[in-house]
Amino acid sequence: MTDAKRWKATVYVGGLASLVNPTNLHDAFIPFGEIADVSLPKNDKPDATEPHRGFAYVEFEDEQDAKEAIDNMDQSEFFGRVLKVSAAKAPKSADEGLGSKTAVWQQESWLAAHAVGEEDRLAAEAARSADDRPEDPMQGLEGLDVAGPRPE
Repeated sequence: MTDAKRWKATVYVGGLASLVNPTNLHDAFIPFGEIADVSLPKNDKPDATEPHRGFAYVEFEDEQDAKEAIDNMDQSEFFGRVLKVSAAKAPKSADEGLGSKTAVWQQESWLAAHAVGEEDRLAAEAARSADDRPEDPMQGLEGLDVAGPRPE
């Protein structure tokens, strides 16, 4: 299964109680279809009392099963907590976006979105050259001693 298809068949489950484990989640979501994987991220903080971060990802074999799970499990109660179940979003690439080590304007996605064709560039230069305004708005005011209109 491709990565794009995997993320379409994966649901995000938020608002989990600290007692929840992968087996409980598997048992709760198995009525909606075959489950490929249950991921319950561990808490990274060393002083944390919670065994996990309060959310999980449940990956189904079929995209339709994931939609069925979202429809049936969102806002349901599980271990005394109300669950938030939605379609999982694909993680952003470490090489793309604001968190990367590459400048935004050098990233392929930015270049593709902001690409300017040669025709547009030539039209913009022609519009600038056709403009009658002087380069310096203060040009021609050198001899004035007072503010206001020039005496006639």
